[in-house]
Amino acid sequence: MGRIVLSAILALSFSTSLSHAQSSWTGGDDLPTNPLACDGTAAAAASVPYDGGQPTNAPDRNGKTITVVDVPKLVGIGYFNATSKGIADAAAEMGTMDAKTDGPSRANIDDQITLIDNYITSGVDGILFAANDPVAISPVLKKALAAGINVVGYDANSEPDARQWFVNQAEFNGIAKSMIDALAAEIGEDGAFAIVTSTFTTPNQARWIAEMEAYQAECYPNMKWLETVEAQEDNILSFNQANTLINKYGDEMKGILGMTSVATPAAADAVTQAGQCGNVAVVGLATPNAMKPYVASDCVKSVVLWNPVDLGYAAAYVLRAVADGTLEPGATSVEAGKLGELQVINGSEILLGAPFVFTKDNINDFDF
Repeated sequence: MGRIVLSAILALSFSTSLSHAQSSWTGGDDLPTNPLACDGTAAAAASVPYDGGQPTNAPDRNGKTITVVDVPKLVGIGYFNATSKGIADAAAEMGTMDAKTDGPSRANIDDQITLIDNYITSGVDGILFAANDPVAISPVLKKALAAGINVVGYDANSEPDARQWFVNQAEFNGIAKSMIDALAAEIGEDGAFAIVTSTFTTPNQARWIAEMEAYQAECYPNMKWLETVEAQEDNILSFNQANTLINKYGDEMKGILGMTSVATPAAADAVTQAGQCGNVAVVGLATPNAMKPYVASDCVKSVVLWNPVDLGYAAAYVLRAVADGTLEPGATSVEAGKLGELQVINGSEILLGAPFVFTKDNINDFDF
C-alpha cells in the first residue's frame, strides 16, 4: 500500500460567479493563501519558527510505556477507522504505547471537548486528536498541556499553541492544486461546479477550499463556483444535498467536489441515481473502498486522498517522539517507523506527503 495515498475531493460552490471580483464566500476560511504555481513549479521552502505549545511539568516519559487516547472527529466511518488502525498498528509495533480510540458518534465539537476533558480528569500521558473546530477545541487542549499531557493533532488542526505538533496529511495548497487540476481536466477550464463539505467551520476543509479558490482564480479564472453546502459528514444528508444541487443547477453544473470521505461517495451515488454520469463529474476526498463501485462504472474518474492508515501511524510515532524528548522545537524532521523520515513544515507541523490521485488504473491496489 503506497504511503502517501491521496485523493481528490472536489465539490466547490459559491453563491456568486467567479466572473465577479473575488469576494468572500461561504466554505473557506479567511487566512492568507499561498497558491502553487500553475505549471507545478515547486515553491521554495520557508523557515518558520516553532509555534506549538508545551506541556507544563511533564514527567519523564522517555522509553516508558505511555497511555494514549485518540479522539477523532467522530467514530464509525471508514476514514477514522483507518486512522485508528494506523495508531493501533504503530502502538503494537513500538510496544511502549497503550492506545485506544474514543471519539464522538457524530461530528460535534461539544461532544469532542467533553471526551477530552474527561480523559484529562481520568489521567492519560498523551492525547491525539482531529479537531471538529480549531478554535473551540483549543481551550481544552491547552488544559491538557497545563496538566503535563503530551498533545499531538492530525487530519484537522487546532490553534498551534494548543498542541505540540500537528501531522498534516498533505499541504493545503498541494491538495488544492490536485483537486482543481483534476476537476478542470474533466469539466474544462470554464466549467461550473459546486461543493459538498461537512461544516463551514471544519478547519482542514475550510483551508482546502480557501486554497482552491486562490489557485482556481489564478490558474483557471473562467471556472464558475456555484454554491457550497454543508452535509455534517452524514451520508443521507450528503446524498440529499448533492441531489438538490443536481436539480437546482441542471445542465449548468458540470462538477461536484466532495470535501469529505462521506460526501464524495454520497455525491457519486446521487449522480448515478440521477442518471447524470458523464454529465456531472464527481471529484473528491474519499477512501478507495468507498469509491471502487463508482470508479469501476466510470462515473468517477479521480479520487484524491492520502493513506489514512499511514496518517494515524505517523501521528502515533510523533507522539512517542514528543514523549521521549527526541522531537523538540526547532527539529527539521522526525523518524516515523516504516514511513522513514518525515519533514517538519510551517513551524510545528509534520508533513506526511503529497496528494495522490486514485484512478481506475490503481484504485484496486489499495484496501481501506
